[in-house]
Amino acid sequence: MNRAPRLTPALFVHAERLLLQLLTFDYPADGVLSRYFREHRNLGQNERGFLAELLFSILRHLRSLKARCDGEATQRHLLLAALVMQGYPPRELELVARPAELEWMGQIEGFDAAGLGPAEQLDLPDWLYEKLVAQWGEVEVLPLVQALNRPAPLDLRVNELKSSRKAVLERLQADGIACEAGRFSPMAIRLAEKPALSRYPLFQEGVIEVQDEGSQLLGLLLAPRRGEMVVDFCAGAGGKTLLLGALMRNTGRLYAFDVSEKRLSNLKPRLARSGLSNVHPVRIESERDIKIKRLAGKIDRVLVDAPCSGLGTLRRNPDLKWRQTPEGVAELTVKQASILAAAARLVKPGGRLVYATCSLLQEENEAIVAAFLAASPEFRIVPVARELEALGWQAPGECLQLLPHVQGTDGFFAALLERRQG
Repeated sequence: MNRAPRLTPALFVHAERLLLQLLTFDYPADGVLSRYFREHRNLGQNERGFLAELLFSILRHLRSLKARCDGEATQRHLLLAALVMQGYPPRELELVARPAELEWMGQIEGFDAAGLGPAEQLDLPDWLYEKLVAQWGEVEVLPLVQALNRPAPLDLRVNELKSSRKAVLERLQADGIACEAGRFSPMAIRLAEKPALSRYPLFQEGVIEVQDEGSQLLGLLLAPRRGEMVVDFCAGAGGKTLLLGALMRNTGRLYAFDVSEKRLSNLKPRLARSGLSNVHPVRIESERDIKIKRLAGKIDRVLVDAPCSGLGTLRRNPDLKWRQTPEGVAELTVKQASILAAAARLVKPGGRLVYATCSLLQEENEAIVAAFLAASPEFRIVPVARELEALGWQAPGECLQLLPHVQGTDGFFAALLERRQG
């Protein structure tokens, strides 16, 4: 277990500099931190962990922290308020606070949040709170957002081409890494803490990959078989691609499509570790690329993990709720509809497609699927409950909806579609 570093003026200065960059919301928060840590290699692992945890906590609770600061929401004040709320010892806070700030800090803890509006209390922008309440209702939104405002656990996926979950659990526990089997995916392991894994032998050997258990369920829902032709239409960095390849037992042909050469390049070392040889990364210009048209009607299974608002991943990416806008979501829905229509053309009669997002919003999920089915009578929806019974759990409704306060995963949506025969 890593011990928190001592709070020093120098460490506080790093936090101020980072928070200044983060609050512009020009770039994803994890990318900002990664770049800063590369530029400041003198920061130790514990110091980096402390900074990441503190700054992500501020992003999670930014709106209520600003209210507590009562107009004094500078980087310094936000940092000090967050440290007070985390119960940091006053003796250590005195090392970084200016004399004039000490009295102000005493008022932070006694702030009465009951006077804040519901969106402020839940640390959401007004537009997002209103959308979630309209969709889920006020009663359900409370535990949902409370779960989204907590840090996500660290989940692993066992590469069953190289080992079994039982063997990996035993190895992790023998190495002093507290863990347990996942609740739903037969390949999932949940860690009690967040150790650095990049140099851990099981990771370097491709036996384990970091992947949220909910993300694993998307691949299991697609259920690719040995020897099939399969497409991961929006492969990204390839986490689901690796899962699909393993489910295919390294047989058949698996295309990993993406518009980003950089993301596909990041997939290559993961592929090398995994031992998979049936994966074929392909960069495409867009969903209308000629490379896609050549495969029309030939593919057994297609996974469409569509670009989305990412609002189901706020546990990991709390900056998204401040970076995303209603206009941005509306633009995404146009792209999602176009991508789904293009990907569906690949599916052969009797073949299947999973449309998935990590969004909580119906306009990116059910509405996209409903519009597609209305325009594509050759497809039908396959209720997910029947498909997931084999995993030993019930999924009510036609589509899969995963929520952090219910299943303990990131927020995911998935619909299983099948092309009719004949």
